[in-house]
Amino acid sequence: MKKVLIGLAVLLVVAAAGAAGVWWFLEARLSEFVATPFGSADTKVVEIPTGTNAKGIGALLEREHVIASGDLFFSYVKHDKIDPRKLKAGEYEFAGALTPPQVIDKIVRGEVKQYHFTVAEGLRVDEIVPIVAASELKLSAEKLTTLLKTPAFLRKHGIPADGAEGFLFPDTYSFPRGATEEQVLAKMIGRTLDEFKRAPRKPGVEFDVLQGITLASIVEKETGAREPEARPHFSCVFHNRLRLKMKLQTDPTVLYAKYLLTGQFSKNITRADLQAEHPYNTYTSKGLPPGPIASPGSAAIQAALNPIDCNDLFFVSRNDGTSIFCPDLGCHEKNVDRYQRGVMSLSPSGGTDEKVAGPPAPPGNSHRGTRKRRP
Repeated sequence: MKKVLIGLAVLLVVAAAGAAGVWWFLEARLSEFVATPFGSADTKVVEIPTGTNAKGIGALLEREHVIASGDLFFSYVKHDKIDPRKLKAGEYEFAGALTPPQVIDKIVRGEVKQYHFTVAEGLRVDEIVPIVAASELKLSAEKLTTLLKTPAFLRKHGIPADGAEGFLFPDTYSFPRGATEEQVLAKMIGRTLDEFKRAPRKPGVEFDVLQGITLASIVEKETGAREPEARPHFSCVFHNRLRLKMKLQTDPTVLYAKYLLTGQFSKNITRADLQAEHPYNTYTSKGLPPGPIASPGSAAIQAALNPIDCNDLFFVSRNDGTSIFCPDLGCHEKNVDRYQRGVMSLSPSGGTDEKVAGPPAPPGNSHRGTRKRRP
């Protein structure tokens, strides 16, 4: 009996030693796995579906060669008591040699792969939609267009108009895979409304959102990238004209009215275009047009709400990318003679090269170059 007990004791010691050896081996292996960076310089993209458990995530990462072992990844999650619920679903991008803690940290933080697109200042909705649809987000141009024409969608996201023109803020945007058309448009609209709220406002300027964005869009198209520092000066001219109940007589609105009438955008202005009766044509209609004519950027919004102090009512292009301003018709006529007389090509508005077809306009009053018409 004594020999049996001794034998059992020896077996227990051997088993314990074996277990300790196995434990030490596994611990050492796990420690090495955790401490050793793994992976090539190539970019690996891993899609973790919603509901995937830690073992499944490990298998996905191993399959894409982000980690050396899915089983050890799972053991590491259990060993360090990492809550599997903190491992967020999504599309992740990994590059270079990473340790498992670095991989897990990225997944816990939800640093999913982002897709980008850029919308420049001064674009119309019909120009913006194709840019968004062409991005790697793979959104539907048809769905985007439908949403932007749906009154319930416009009201839901705070657009105080029947259309979204002017309210898709120009910027570079980043979204993860799976972003919907509504989510993307909501962010762009929200940026416009936020920029309007944050913009400094000059005392006495009482524009509501629609009026402010409308004037900002005109300032944007009149200046664009050529004269960014002059935006508040252009805004002052328009504010003065509105105060005196003069027509704004700004070419970008004529082009936009023509676009609405024909369904096609043209860079040329004819005499018939100038005389066309349309709410957006500020040569035939007083005051601001019914809505924006493009999407203004932050600087144009700020200029519309915070113009400089000036007495100017006119401006004309020097044909060098800058404009000169005047408070009265006599001063303006001199500038027209100096810079524009005999030049049939109008000064650019928002990056276009408009031209007037037909004989010169009769003498009169205008804030622009070769055309002089009564306000």
